[in-house]
Amino acid sequence: MKKSIALIFTCTLLPWPGAAQDTVRKYNDRDTIRKSEFHYKKLILPSILIGYGVIGLESDQLKTWNLNLRDEVKEDIDERITIDDFSQWAPALSVYALNNIGVAGKHNLRDRSMILATSYLLMSATVLSLKTTTRIERPDGSSRNSFPSGHTATAFAGAEFLWQEYKDQSIWYGVAGYAVATGTGIFRIYNNRHWLTDVAAGAGIGILSTKAAYWMYPWLHRTLFRNETKSTSMLAPSYDGSHIGVSFLRRF
Repeated sequence: MKKSIALIFTCTLLPWPGAAQDTVRKYNDRDTIRKSEFHYKKLILPSILIGYGVIGLESDQLKTWNLNLRDEVKEDIDERITIDDFSQWAPALSVYALNNIGVAGKHNLRDRSMILATSYLLMSATVLSLKTTTRIERPDGSSRNSFPSGHTATAFAGAEFLWQEYKDQSIWYGVAGYAVATGTGIFRIYNNRHWLTDVAAGAGIGILSTKAAYWMYPWLHRTLFRNETKSTSMLAPSYDGSHIGVSFLRRF
């Protein structure tokens, strides 16, 4: 009876060779630094959005459109809806939530966190420097740091992050992320906190920051972890005729 239990226990913990190889292959795939190839076509959308916002700083026509949209929105505003303060983070957090429930993305926890941090660093530096230099007054007149929209930039940086990590799984992850980011930008206008040109520029900056982070990360990884050694782990069950045991081995 004891031997039968031992055999069942051992067979359960030791998968057939093909399955073991598949498991290792999937693990290694997730830990591989995937290169995101640079292509000028990927710059078209963020360039158009940023260009529209920058032109709007001086264009009388775009300024008129901004004012007309602001006036239309003001007529419909009953009270401010603060969902944009939270929705700006939703696309990026979704990547971690999906990984946490077992839907693996393109990179492991460390690598995707480094990519996101790089994106946010690029985005924040760009947004803050433009706010300081342009000093555009907000639609509600509360301050002179309207251009570009930081909330929108954060949301679209996260949406592009979600797209990059899960586009090989399903395009709908990216579609959902961009829908939330677009909603964030709309609410910034609805809440009378930003002009349309602010939101457009913020969206372009957010997208471009994340794309740049993916292009840069293979170099950053080589620089930061050049002395890193690979580690391997193995779970080995054992049975000596009377005792059942499990050994955990890890090579650093």
